[in-house]
Amino acid sequence: MKPTLFILAAGMGSRYGGLKQLDGLGPNGETIMDYSVYDAVRAGFGKVVFVIRKSFEADFRRIVLKKYEGIVETEVVFQELDILPKGYTLNPKRVKPWGTNHAVMMGKDVIKEPFAVINADDFYGRESFEVMAEFLRNAEGKRHEYSMVGYRVGNTLSDSGSVARGVCSVDEKGNLETIVERTSIIRKEGKIVFLDEDGKEQTLQENTPVSMNFWGFTPEYFQYSEEMFVDFLKKHGNELKSEFFIPMVVNNLIVSGTATCKVLDTSAKWFGVTYADDRQSVVDKINQLIADGIYPKKLYNS
Repeated sequence: MKPTLFILAAGMGSRYGGLKQLDGLGPNGETIMDYSVYDAVRAGFGKVVFVIRKSFEADFRRIVLKKYEGIVETEVVFQELDILPKGYTLNPKRVKPWGTNHAVMMGKDVIKEPFAVINADDFYGRESFEVMAEFLRNAEGKRHEYSMVGYRVGNTLSDSGSVARGVCSVDEKGNLETIVERTSIIRKEGKIVFLDEDGKEQTLQENTPVSMNFWGFTPEYFQYSEEMFVDFLKKHGNELKSEFFIPMVVNNLIVSGTATCKVLDTSAKWFGVTYADDRQSVVDKINQLIADGIYPKKLYNS
């Protein structure tokens, strides 16, 4: 069975000011997500599931899904604020979504095979899909063996300013031990530096692995997520801005000895539009990849 790609796209409407303004960065208006789907199909993924909000379903099907017809099977699931476990009600003042792992939970009824999770608006690179697809093919029939693409921090920086990254520590078997969120990471005088908890400048090695929210799971992950979401709501359910993130669940499963998470090294260069000034840089990088023969000039016919 081929693995599934699960794309977190529920933030699209608000982030882009409406689907009609999905930013076309490729030469024929391709979005970053279009390149992810192209790479996933090429790497051997058999289905793509999108989690979106119900409010823009019609536009999403017409503008986004139509171009993938005949190329890959697609499904849509919905993330809404009021999708909560039995016995819990939504604080009416809350407007912020519940976070990335709540979005992942929405795939439970349609994903029964090993699956990868990515953000809709991050450019992950061909090689990352290849290493993840290989891992997930080998995960068929297994449980509790998860993975994460570990990007080399030097391949994820912005030329326009500092970034925050989840810096990973890895054991001798290549498994994730911890992810620590580091802020103000920037290349300075030939070195990569960040500010620690005390505001002191520290150095990171070029190849230090960082998480860019590209994960690989098997279906029992949904059950663990639901159990932990109940615990999360008991502690933080009435807070208006609390979020239930994927690293929180993964870290809990690692610390408890329930699961392992293999860090998959990749030479792929991550990029995205962190700053407005990044947009032209992303366009230029995509054009260079086309010139290098990595992508065709036009991804889809529609």
